[in-house]
Amino acid sequence: MNTYQLWISYYTMVRKDVVRLFRIWVQTFLPSVITSSLYFLIFGSVLGSRIGTMQGVNYMSFVVPGLVMLAIVTNAYSNTSFTFFQSKFFMRSIDEILVSPTPPWLLIVGFVSGGVVRGILVGTLVMLISAFFTGLHLTIANIGIIFVFGLLTAVVFALAGLVNGVYAKSMDAINIVPTFVLTPLTYLGGVFYSVHSLPQLAQYVTYVNPIFYLINGFRYGFLGVADIAIWISLSVLGGIIIVLFAINWYLIRTGLGLKQ
Repeated sequence: MNTYQLWISYYTMVRKDVVRLFRIWVQTFLPSVITSSLYFLIFGSVLGSRIGTMQGVNYMSFVVPGLVMLAIVTNAYSNTSFTFFQSKFFMRSIDEILVSPTPPWLLIVGFVSGGVVRGILVGTLVMLISAFFTGLHLTIANIGIIFVFGLLTAVVFALAGLVNGVYAKSMDAINIVPTFVLTPLTYLGGVFYSVHSLPQLAQYVTYVNPIFYLINGFRYGFLGVADIAIWISLSVLGGIIIVLFAINWYLIRTGLGLKQ
């Protein structure tokens, strides 16, 4: 395939996914907005005033980066996993892509891009809503760091969702990972607390959690405070992206989990 043909293939996959997102916006955007608003109300009105500050900043402002990251993680993951599963089992459109000259890497980039778009859009909506509760727009320390970590996080979990979508044989297999893996890892990754407030053993356990590094970098972009060096978080993100891309390429190149 020449460059123009590659672009057409990529554009077709992304456009199809983005159009679907906006067509069913009540399902794709609204749930995360409502859930995040409830978090803001609870932590702002009930718990925030009692806890006071965390790492020298208002507690409500401290938890907002984690809640935005939670929205990006869940939406990027669920969009890619569901879209690929739907294309594989219900619409059977994945067969047409596989028999076309489209290379495996472009198929991965196409599906992942849809998850990234949804994750970034929902994360942006949640961030805008947070301004009504915390005035966070006045405390952004580094917009570049926020963008980089938001984008890389969306890529990581869109890739992870694609692995799930390739292997999933039913809708239950799609839903089980976000429920029993992603949600616990996210809540235990420092969304609501600083790792330095934990006992020493718990800190070591937290360092094993990859989501901790995402939240750490994202929080630094907002508040200018971090539990560990930013370059460590970026290195972990980069390593995860390389590993997940390689896994997806191998699965699609060999047809594992795709042959019915």
